[in-house]
Amino acid sequence: MFCTQQSRSGNDFLFFQLILPGLRRAGVLVRLLMCSVLLLALTALSGKISEAQAAGSTAGKHRPASSGAKGRKRSVRKKAAAPAKARVPARSRRRSHAAAAAVAGTAAVAAKAATPAITTNTKPELLSRCGFTEASRRHLFSRGVYVLDEQTNTPLFERNADTVAPIASVTKLMTAIVWLDQKSLPMANRLEVTEDDLDNLKFTHSRLNVGASLSRADMLHIALMSSENRAAAAMSRDYPGGRPAFIAAMNARAQAMGMTHTHFENATGLSPENVSTPRELAELVKAANRYQLIRNDSLDKQKIINIGRGQLQYINSNRLIRYGQVNATVQKTGFINESGHNMVLRLLVHDRRPVIVTMLGSGTANGSRLDGVRIAKWLNCSLN
Repeated sequence: MFCTQQSRSGNDFLFFQLILPGLRRAGVLVRLLMCSVLLLALTALSGKISEAQAAGSTAGKHRPASSGAKGRKRSVRKKAAAPAKARVPARSRRRSHAAAAAVAGTAAVAAKAATPAITTNTKPELLSRCGFTEASRRHLFSRGVYVLDEQTNTPLFERNADTVAPIASVTKLMTAIVWLDQKSLPMANRLEVTEDDLDNLKFTHSRLNVGASLSRADMLHIALMSSENRAAAAMSRDYPGGRPAFIAAMNARAQAMGMTHTHFENATGLSPENVSTPRELAELVKAANRYQLIRNDSLDKQKIINIGRGQLQYINSNRLIRYGQVNATVQKTGFINESGHNMVLRLLVHDRRPVIVTMLGSGTANGSRLDGVRIAKWLNCSLN
């Protein structure tokens, strides 16, 4: 009995001293573990609720307005739930916008003023990379040359531009201008070549024999296109007051155009006293370009003329025009021994930009043509 009681007492001692404290410590750990699990569960549940609320609010923003009474009720509830915003009067909004615009405009002006101005040189010029070099200029055959950009009135090149020299048949541009300025001039009426139209100065030959009858239109045409001298002489005779009045009108017109160094003795250009300068001839070309008939006739390549007793075929005396080597609106060539070979052109660079080229005093017709080709290449490369 004693042994049994003693054994039980030993067991109680073991339980209370050793096992029970361990169980207590285990219970504390279990409770801590259960609290941690519960806290994690609550955190996860809170995150899901927040995501659901965010998704609901986003869906509400992009949901189309519902129609019907239910939709209207929901919208009314949302409006009621939303905090009231202070309403800004329209006039105040407009003033705010105007003030903002004024501030922005002031800032833009200040920025523009702070930015340094960039100046560009728009003056046209012939460029050395386009062949406009000292060596190429020395190879020009014409003694007097003037190249004028009509768009900006800028001289691009000049050589002896103010030297007075005979102009030969370039005269016929002024002949055409004065003749066309008559108030009533039936172009279909015919003119007859007479002995008064023969060249008694140089005794040049013409295919128009005395007695040939041409319309006024054909007279003008071959005088400009083929430089027909007897046609020009007949035109000067066909003028109120006759040939003296016509020559006086030519000189008066030259003075009115500011061509103070230009003078005419006849309408054909056969006289070496018909003189001008390359610079002043640019003004003559400008004036001639204003006449549709002068433009058309001077650029025509060929024409068959009815002379009353048969027909004659004429071609353009300017090979640059005849073979389409340049694009021009007006042209005229001329030659007498005293002047050499002359040529004036109003070119269209890139088919749109007018440039006037006057050339006097080439030793050969081919030299004058080559000068025209060379200058046209300079222009087409250098100008826009």
